[in-house]
Amino acid sequence: MSKPRIVFMGTPDFAVGILDKLVKSDCNIVGVITAPDKPAGRGRKMHESAVKSYALEQDLRILQPTNLKDPNFIEELEELKPELQIVVAFRMLPKAVWDMPKLGTFNLHASLLPQYRGAAPINWAIINGEKETGVTTFFIDDKIDTGAILLQKRTSVSEEDSAGTLHDKLMHLGADLVLETINKLERKEIAPSKQEEDIPLKEAPKLHKETCKIDWNQDIGTIYNFIRGLSPYPTAWTTLRNGQDELFLKIYSAKMDLEPHQLKVGNIADTKNELKVAVKGGFINLLEIQLPGKRKMTTKEVLNGLKLAENAYVG
Repeated sequence: MSKPRIVFMGTPDFAVGILDKLVKSDCNIVGVITAPDKPAGRGRKMHESAVKSYALEQDLRILQPTNLKDPNFIEELEELKPELQIVVAFRMLPKAVWDMPKLGTFNLHASLLPQYRGAAPINWAIINGEKETGVTTFFIDDKIDTGAILLQKRTSVSEEDSAGTLHDKLMHLGADLVLETINKLERKEIAPSKQEEDIPLKEAPKLHKETCKIDWNQDIGTIYNFIRGLSPYPTAWTTLRNGQDELFLKIYSAKMDLEPHQLKVGNIADTKNELKVAVKGGFINLLEIQLPGKRKMTTKEVLNGLKLAENAYVG
């Protein structure tokens, strides 16, 4: 029995992990669709997606449409004769695209659907303090993340997990799930199930700079989850008010110190080697931070070159 002709669609590193699994499993990848190159960085040089870089290394056919409804793109896609399409962290597809293959088009989503539909499920699962999450494959339809579920795999979320570590965990879990989904679709061993809609649903909207600012008035656990849920990207931030200076401060990692104190929320405890922010329930001890124009450093490294004023605080 010949292997189905697969077209893969994706853009970021997360999608690369899935595509790599398919290539190494000898799947019949006849084309890869990814985002167009775009200018990035200070020099505004053209930057290619992580998926494109990988596809070039593997000598895979690449399409980079700017408009997924463009008749020329639809024609190019039809010429690939896809029998199955797999989508991982890509754009919303028009029906002319997702309805093309005989085996359908399925998406891998980094949550246990219907929970955490949206662009940032990994971040929001940690921000909300979830103890469990997972990955889901589902058939694409004309809405976002609402199609019939094919398969799911679950995994635990530890209190030490960041968005970065959970990303990698779900990428490997997702790669296995995608391969299993392909095999079961080929053998017609999956009965797609409709997503539940009559339960309370948590969403995972795209994160923006303004939504990544820390509210130090929240309780210690909420702040801790917020920091690790945004690390290493897009990163939680605050303003460090140090005497007359106001510094934009990115926070990559922290820990909770559950110590009683009488300090005002946002005040920094008097210490030479640590930045401990007073909050409800204790202190948020900042471990890795970044000041404007500097690289990410340990707090101790930062304090070697930064003298804190007696009344320094964040907020």
